[in-house]
Amino acid sequence: MGIVAGLDSSSAFTRIVVCDADTGAVLRQGYAPHPVEPKATEIDPQAWLLSLGEAAGGGLLEGVEAIGVSAQQHGLIALDAQGGLVRPALLGNDKRAQVAAADLIDALGGRQAWAEAVGSVPQAAQPVAKLRWLARTEAEAAQRVAFVMQPHDWLVWQLLGRPARRTTDRGGASGTGYWSAGTGSYRPDLVELALGHPCALPEVLGPADAAGTTPEGLLISAGTGETMAAAFGLGVGTGDAVVSLGASGSVMAVHHEALADPTGIITSFADATGMHLPVVHTLNAVRALRGTAELLGTADLAELSALAMKSTPGSCGLVLLPYLEGERTPQLPHTAGTLSGLRRESMKPEHLARASFEGMLCSLADALDVLRGRGVDVRRVFLLGAAAELPAVQAIAPSVFGTQVVVPQPADYAALGAARQAAWALGAARGTLSPQTPPAWQGAAAGVAPGLPKGTFEPGDEAAVGKAVRQQYGATRDQIHPGAFGPAV
Repeated sequence: MGIVAGLDSSSAFTRIVVCDADTGAVLRQGYAPHPVEPKATEIDPQAWLLSLGEAAGGGLLEGVEAIGVSAQQHGLIALDAQGGLVRPALLGNDKRAQVAAADLIDALGGRQAWAEAVGSVPQAAQPVAKLRWLARTEAEAAQRVAFVMQPHDWLVWQLLGRPARRTTDRGGASGTGYWSAGTGSYRPDLVELALGHPCALPEVLGPADAAGTTPEGLLISAGTGETMAAAFGLGVGTGDAVVSLGASGSVMAVHHEALADPTGIITSFADATGMHLPVVHTLNAVRALRGTAELLGTADLAELSALAMKSTPGSCGLVLLPYLEGERTPQLPHTAGTLSGLRRESMKPEHLARASFEGMLCSLADALDVLRGRGVDVRRVFLLGAAAELPAVQAIAPSVFGTQVVVPQPADYAALGAARQAAWALGAARGTLSPQTPPAWQGAAAGVAPGLPKGTFEPGDEAAVGKAVRQQYGATRDQIHPGAFGPAV
């Protein structure tokens, strides 16, 4: 069918993959860092275009017929009536809107009211909270806001030459705090509640829709957020969950309907295919491993993993509740971590090392059970992040999660997902693909290139052992934090 490209503009860099539209085979790749401080909370979005131009240099896009755009989520770009920037873009890592988020929760009548309205409860990262912060702290700038976009919306708009029509997709819209994945519609009243006056919002496109065509005839697909693009690039479907191991953690799964959660633990995103992508976050994942490594004086996480493998399941009775930064799942924002079960025989480095892995993975299993408790089918878990390569993680995760675990080969899955979306939009526009059926690229979920799984691990005979580890962890959690989850987990 041709050649397509996927562009992923993350918080730190731009990656581009050029792929065969029929098979998904990667033909060429480009990369460029963003000219921005690593922990910056705002940026001139022109920096993204500079990075894009550098990544696409050397004729990388020659012969490309369609481009899909993935970008960092939760950024806010505020435009005036003429389409100019009101101020630099606010990024997803900006925590200044924490008080604004709490104000919004109260203004609508509580967490349940928000969950029912849009499938999520305001967090500092979300655009809706950023609008409230802008109205409260930069009132003059807020009054000039006539249109709001997110990073992928803005990049698509720029690629198309800043047309009058401005668009987004279901995935990106579902992270704003003012679009409902359940109803498929905006809540303009929530924008006005946050900003103090109405403003225009991008048109929400369907998964196979095109945002437009450049004067040169290059089709630009709808684009989406990085989370949705990565899931699409992996090729996950119903029955699959994705567990991401960063400093913090997340668990997401493909589901047939939006999940309104009155507690706000589940964030109800839409995916890039027309399905839904409920997500549960934990504040602590690999940071618990790093903290343990520092305490034990191990050189790195690989050494911590080797030490943990010298212990046995259950860590000789040691249990680490890894709530080092407070926790979102369960909702214990002001708590601290706990090490329980200390006895003379358990006070050895290898037992603490293993307890850190078991604690991290049991905490993520708790998050997985939140989704299972709402009817989400989980038959396979994709484990992402550098820590997924550690032998201790691979040995413990299948039995603790109670299901098959797949560790895919490292790949630019968000960029691959954007490219797959471009191929879908191109095929739909030409009548060679159904708008209801994406191209059958053989991603990691199918077990063949691109993204051939690095390893597939089964619970096997260790399933009962993993269940016992979970029970030991759960008993400790419920004793120290009674009622944190209620009876469901």
